[in-house]
Amino acid sequence: MALTSPIYATSTISITELRRNLGTIIEEAGDEAIAILNHNRPTAYLVSAVAFEALIDKLEDLELAELARQRRGGKTVKVSLDEL
Repeated sequence: MALTSPIYATSTISITELRRNLGTIIEEAGDEAIAILNHNRPTAYLVSAVAFEALIDKLEDLELAELARQRRGGKTVKVSLDEL
């Protein structure tokens, strides 16, 4: 039995169709992700620059939150606002 991969997009397109109509597909996608299929399996995702930048921002926020969790309970230094 073949394993199937989940598809994390509401739209899909074959890699062949993507090659034929790249400009139109990018324009019509807007900010929605499109799963690119090769032999009916997701091989890549096409996302707009806006969506990609938002994703990177969220990843950076998660990394900073994890760093803050790791540092919680560590050494603290008291300073006044005037010292800053």
